[in-house]
Amino acid sequence: MSSSTHPIVRDVTDRIRERSKGLRSAYLSRLAEIRDRDRGSDRMGCANVAHAVAGIPANDKFRVVAERAPNIGIVTAYNDMLSAHAPYQGYPDIIKHEARRLGATAQVAGGVPAMCDGVTQGTPGMELSLFSRDLIAMSTAVALTHDMFDSALLLGVCDKIVPGLLIGALHFGHLPTVFVPAGPMPSGLSNNAKSKVREQAAQGLVGRQGLLDAEMAAYHTMGTCTFYGTANSNQMLLEAMGLHVPGTAFIQPGDAMRETLTREAVRTVLGKASDISFQCPPIGEMVDERCIVNAMVALLATGGSTNHLIHWVAVARAAGIVIDWDDFSKLSDVVPLLSRVYPNGSADVNEFQAAGGPGLVIGELVDAGLMHADVLTVRAGGIREYANIPALVGDDAEQRLQWSPAAPLKNEAITRTVANPFSATGGLRLLGGNLGRSVIKVSSVPDDRHVIEAPARVFDSQAALHKAFTAGELERDVVCVVRWQGPQANGMPELHKLTPPLSVLQGKGFRVALVTDGRMSGASGKIPAAIHVSPEAAAGGPLAKVRDGDLIRLDAVAGTLAVLLPEDEWAARETATLPEAQRIADGHGLGRELFAGMRRNALTAEEGACSWL
Repeated sequence: MSSSTHPIVRDVTDRIRERSKGLRSAYLSRLAEIRDRDRGSDRMGCANVAHAVAGIPANDKFRVVAERAPNIGIVTAYNDMLSAHAPYQGYPDIIKHEARRLGATAQVAGGVPAMCDGVTQGTPGMELSLFSRDLIAMSTAVALTHDMFDSALLLGVCDKIVPGLLIGALHFGHLPTVFVPAGPMPSGLSNNAKSKVREQAAQGLVGRQGLLDAEMAAYHTMGTCTFYGTANSNQMLLEAMGLHVPGTAFIQPGDAMRETLTREAVRTVLGKASDISFQCPPIGEMVDERCIVNAMVALLATGGSTNHLIHWVAVARAAGIVIDWDDFSKLSDVVPLLSRVYPNGSADVNEFQAAGGPGLVIGELVDAGLMHADVLTVRAGGIREYANIPALVGDDAEQRLQWSPAAPLKNEAITRTVANPFSATGGLRLLGGNLGRSVIKVSSVPDDRHVIEAPARVFDSQAALHKAFTAGELERDVVCVVRWQGPQANGMPELHKLTPPLSVLQGKGFRVALVTDGRMSGASGKIPAAIHVSPEAAAGGPLAKVRDGDLIRLDAVAGTLAVLLPEDEWAARETATLPEAQRIADGHGLGRELFAGMRRNALTAEEGACSWL
């Protein structure tokens, strides 16, 4: 085992630090200025304070105002539209009870919107999905702007909710902050079986009732979905950043430990989690360039969601740190793949947890020098505490948490060591060429599909691709180009509905690929997919030049994405524009009008698709 940092990890971190020097310095200066103020109830006017405590019990009022007790702000993404967030309903009462027991108080500062991508997939609602992240960040700011809090607990799990909460919290970086997860649902119908039924349905071999039965068996109760998509990748990254109670991510909602871990989050943010004198640091100090790199490494080592190549760029920028896709690519070259969880394997997150989960992966990465060990976390023991897994010990009358090492290996089909990885690299490739810059997740793509060269078929929507598939027009080698799906065009929806038809075509032996300026998360599965193409077509990007029949080469080995035309012919090619009828249709209905400003102001995918910069 080596405690020294890997030279590539160190070099990437140094470049990020140098690139971010001015922004980060200004950010930390603002934090110091805010942190040095008097506490809220002493600083604010009497009417302000009276309003702030008017709705809480008298004993809590006395503690806040007279005893100057710590006051925790709770920001919750609870709703029961999201199975992952339904368990949060009772969390504020648990948190308040534990805070009072420790001589502190807690208030629900506010709620944030939280939409379910599983509900909105393939519908106009999905076009609000990416920008809901920025709305969540703003809602977090609205909640914390009450400015009466000494620390914060953030309750959120799923796709845009965690990045949004984190961005919002980093704008209040003077506050010690801990994230409180809720855990995955118990395993139902396996992800592989569910995907098979979807492919059969795409071919008309299974009817609506059969498909519905399969989906209901897969998504059957409270908790996150059990595949390793954006929601569960969020939890892995928060563990790697040291923003959770260690080992909290994948404990199921019904587990007896769940409430105890939530109470431990209260103790942690108050600095009372152990006998060691340790005050939880402000989140803005914890989330530095080393912390961000640790998150990037954890994402690559677990084959996590490509959505984070957008989200974590935005998260880093909120802390005054500038990262880009080149940073991910350089790290991917040296970070080994240590886990195989669906869609990169057959296991689900519950099996991943049983095989050692985040603790095993983090322990391996830290010991190999692939993660920075010298980072601040919410715990006194630093990042090495996150190589452990929690358990309840003691009798029923007095149970307590106890952590033990996640190592050694328990199931080499799911988790591996750095010395014996599934792959020597992180499975992420940056592609560049005359079609722009994009990324491809190759960890689940068969080796013989890493290079695809075929004629293009251009689509202006995912519905148009489905129509062509149903009509039998794609029964050949083909690169499907789906454009007008970027942030400025329609909010950059995920295009999960494309996976079943493309999987069917690949299963028939055709060489197929997807090229799009939209998102796919981890849902592309075994299909070669160049996603997040930037600049997007709506901004005049090269995808707007592609025509049916153009020969396209996607080469994940060489890292290229190009249309194979003479340079002068390609340069002279007219650039198409987003059809006016489609622009109007994509901007209206189901609340899409309200997000027009975000579409108009959005930066590129590589810049985090931020609408607030």
